[in-house]
Amino acid sequence: MMNHPDLRKAIPTSPWPRGHGLLPIYMSLLRAFEEPMFASPIRLGAGALVISGILFVTYPALRPFSDERSLQGAAAFGSAAWLASHMLAMVAFTLLPLGLLGLQRSLRGTSAERLLFLAVVLSVIGMGFTLPFYGGEAFGLHALGQEALRQRSDSPLGLVEVIRSGPGLVMFLAGLLLLAVSAIATAIALWRSRLYPKACGVPFAVGISLYIPQFFGAQPLRVAHGLLVAAGCVWMAAYLWRREQVDRNR
Repeated sequence: MMNHPDLRKAIPTSPWPRGHGLLPIYMSLLRAFEEPMFASPIRLGAGALVISGILFVTYPALRPFSDERSLQGAAAFGSAAWLASHMLAMVAFTLLPLGLLGLQRSLRGTSAERLLFLAVVLSVIGMGFTLPFYGGEAFGLHALGQEALRQRSDSPLGLVEVIRSGPGLVMFLAGLLLLAVSAIATAIALWRSRLYPKACGVPFAVGISLYIPQFFGAQPLRVAHGLLVAAGCVWMAAYLWRREQVDRNR
């Protein structure tokens, strides 16, 4: 039997792309794993909202609470849980604009798109104003607590109020207010869009708007507040993912 040259060309000899070494195989696998989440900004936004919501609950649940004027407070400040919980909170705030950007992309061509774009811009500015204070809380108070434990004295804790006051506090409060306005604008945009349930953004808006008052509550109240924010994030993410599937199947 004679081998037909055209037939040999039509039959693939390997499932992997041509090239030398393992690099082509690695790149093919990398693209395969990246495809489901990162192929679409909308999917990325949905994932960011879910992760952000989970972290908003994890932060108060993991954060140590104690008398911050004593060595017990120093132990809390100097613990790994203090550092980790505040770092997770920073990640949660960082992911919010990505989630809102995904929502904005899903409303392209609608009357609500411009309002949601404004929400994205405000969330970016608010996040930028908020994170420095969390950095002071995470790293500054952590170092302060460790020093107090090393000295076996609560005298270094007198600097706690210095770290938590002044221009840093003003910037922090301004950032949280901007995030609240952003969340309210998001809820209004989703209400008007006719593509999402009208109340889809309401829990998120209420949760972010209550971020400043919840600081005065005990740990159970703060965890409950985190659950409210998480519920709002997950609800928006679920319908955002569904919108992406509908648009893809058109």
